[in-house]
Amino acid sequence: MTPTPQEVRRALARADRGAALDPGEATVLLAARGEDLDRLAAVAARVRDRGLEDAGRPGVVTYSPKVFIPLTRLCRDRCHYCTFVTVPGKLDSPYLSPDEVLAIASEGAALGCTEALFTLGDRPEDRWPEARAWLDEQGYDSTLAYVRAMAIRVLEETGLLPHLNPGVMSWEEMNRLKPVAPSMGMMLETTSRRLFEEKGEAHYGSPDKDPEIRLRVLEDAGRLSIPFTTGLLIGIGETLEERAESIFAIRHVARQYGNVQEVIIQNFRAKPDTAMRHTDDLGLDEYVAAIAVSRIVLGPKVRLQAPPNLVDLAECRALLGAGVDDWGGVSPLTPDHVNPERPWPSLERLREITASAGFELRARLTAHPEYVLAGEPWIDPRVSGHVAALASDDGLVREGARPAGLPWQEPDGGFASVGRTDLFAAVDTEGRSADRRSDFADVYGDWDELKDEIVRHERALPTGVSGPERAGLSALAAAERDPGNLSDEHALTLMTAEGPLLEQVVALADQLRRDTVGDEVTYVVNRNINFTNVCYVGCRFCAFAQRRTDADAYSLSLDQVADRAEEAWELAASEVCMQGGIDPELPGTAYFDLAAAVKARVPDMHVHAFSPMEIVNGSSRTGLSFEDFLIKARESGLDTIPGTAAEILDDDVRWVLTKGKLPTKTWIEIVSTAHKVGIRSSSTMMYGHVDNPRHWVQHLKVLAGMQEKNLQEGYAGFTEFVPLPFVHHSAPIYLAGVARPGPTLRDNLAVHAMARIMLHGRIDNIQTSWVKLGVDGTRAMLAAGANDLGGTLMEETISRMAGSEHGSAKTVEELVEIGAGIGRPVVERTTTYARR
Repeated sequence: MTPTPQEVRRALARADRGAALDPGEATVLLAARGEDLDRLAAVAARVRDRGLEDAGRPGVVTYSPKVFIPLTRLCRDRCHYCTFVTVPGKLDSPYLSPDEVLAIASEGAALGCTEALFTLGDRPEDRWPEARAWLDEQGYDSTLAYVRAMAIRVLEETGLLPHLNPGVMSWEEMNRLKPVAPSMGMMLETTSRRLFEEKGEAHYGSPDKDPEIRLRVLEDAGRLSIPFTTGLLIGIGETLEERAESIFAIRHVARQYGNVQEVIIQNFRAKPDTAMRHTDDLGLDEYVAAIAVSRIVLGPKVRLQAPPNLVDLAECRALLGAGVDDWGGVSPLTPDHVNPERPWPSLERLREITASAGFELRARLTAHPEYVLAGEPWIDPRVSGHVAALASDDGLVREGARPAGLPWQEPDGGFASVGRTDLFAAVDTEGRSADRRSDFADVYGDWDELKDEIVRHERALPTGVSGPERAGLSALAAAERDPGNLSDEHALTLMTAEGPLLEQVVALADQLRRDTVGDEVTYVVNRNINFTNVCYVGCRFCAFAQRRTDADAYSLSLDQVADRAEEAWELAASEVCMQGGIDPELPGTAYFDLAAAVKARVPDMHVHAFSPMEIVNGSSRTGLSFEDFLIKARESGLDTIPGTAAEILDDDVRWVLTKGKLPTKTWIEIVSTAHKVGIRSSSTMMYGHVDNPRHWVQHLKVLAGMQEKNLQEGYAGFTEFVPLPFVHHSAPIYLAGVARPGPTLRDNLAVHAMARIMLHGRIDNIQTSWVKLGVDGTRAMLAAGANDLGGTLMEETISRMAGSEHGSAKTVEELVEIGAGIGRPVVERTTTYARR
């Protein structure tokens, strides 16, 4: 229904006052015309101008001097408006050859371009046998593997900065591509499911145009801290309501992750020989209204682009008047292969029209200035030198800069490869300042948006809700009959038990523990070595991580790590547990060097090291598959891996809690691969923050399923399960008022007892964390199904920095006393639970 003039003016008055618009008001304003549209554009222009002033470059409109590299014009999708995509029979080759790629890039570099825009169809090998055959012949597993290889060649041989636009990508694929490109992009286009699902609509028959999948790509890019360009295609059949919803969807991602560097508002233009060739082009007024509303909704921080070749040059003034502050890529060499009928304007004419509107036109890099100046975690260290070679002090293109090839490579030599024996001067890691990390305000995303997300998903459900008595007794009877195979309903009933029912659950767990492993309480003499606390991931629960420039940042040299291992051995330790932050300057081979350094100094020391997140990092940096990386690590001295970085194996919770950490399926893949190649692991669950008992049940079911497969296939498997209560005191997500202050005693008893019950017959050992629970809490858990105390630790930096009140080391005598207090013998074990 068309909005009335009164509705338009009422919404316009709110926008003029600076009030936050809702989707309904944005929908109304998208229909503004005439004087109302002029007033709307003026409001949008003010928002844009404020953003440029805040960014320190008032009156500057940017563009990127680029070359367009159409790596392949094949695609598995069938978008009804696209003229870029073709079929194999119309091409000499499914892909540009490496020589053709370099010829385009080299000529662009000679003309002063700084960007190599890689544009291509989505996964053509899934649809076209010719594409699959070409990749096989050239030795590439996928189109994205070829993209990565060509991006490296362009960096090394021309110095142009790749901007990758290969369509839908997984978290793992973007993580693999981030080291070869300062920025990436993918148009959202629209969130309309109608256009995707209904026959005859623009996106029907195109699997990669599913709005949910495309939004997931934007979010995953945010979790990986990738400067990301996205945008909307206006006029492909969406309603005004759908258009407004799409704008707000982008705003949500931009605010939550801070990675949306630029939003393109692109007008539809019909192409001959396409299914939508008879659809009208988007009118200028409708286009201007879409730009203005996008600017107002997205706010001053987001850069807003409109392609200057898709309107008449004189009409560019109207786009500037509606809040545009970037023209996107403009090429002196290559055509716009997506819109070949619309040539780029000359740079001189674009500069003139920009100046006539009162703005200065300046060249930028593929990543916008805010990300260039911020550096890590946005710009990977492996391309930071290439970016710095072209960047000015304000993050734009340096005047007179000409790209030249620079080496791109994984540094050799482990820690020493970054140019110093210690990444940082050794510091006293037993103490730290009370200050938050220097980027607390922005590294974790928008806290208010995060709170809204939790409310929307009802993540902070109460944990003390018990079912009716009859249901509780039925669930308990099921657990007594077949503890390891409870239904979800029965498991949840017992996980939320209180009072007498909880006491019976605890008693059953204690009996199962006695039947499975006896009364002995085990422990291992070990030392935790956190070899660096420099980390760019930005997990919202972690108080351990520091930026490289923070006063408390440290990294240990290989000799320091070996010294600590040797000291531990001399104190009768049998294990070192090594984990560290995800430091962008840490070479992938450093993980091998760490294991080898310990084994060289103390050959019989058990090396229990490297979380699944570190394995992802090492795999990405070395170019090895997960399996090959793990095999190489084992050959270097790795014995087992900790099953940390699991937190809660539910992606909705993980994204709130960890922001940039690996998805559930990747955690499962890495740990399963370790088991398959003969490397055992622990398993963990951190609980009591933004989760609820339903998540705990599903987490345990995932672990049970993994171990079931291990037992069936004869793989290495899990050694133990370790419930980790959330330590809230210094955790950013708690300090920001988002998370709960850790689990209650009821929660702790229920989780430990239900772990014993649900993992029965699969994982024999349930560990309780004295670091997090203290002596009394640990004894309570030992009477609720737990049988293991973990390690003496000698130091446990992560929990201590999060605010644990129970120390960072225990003597053997203190551990023995914990067991003695409840009449249980305490015995030493190895990492894999052999008696020592």
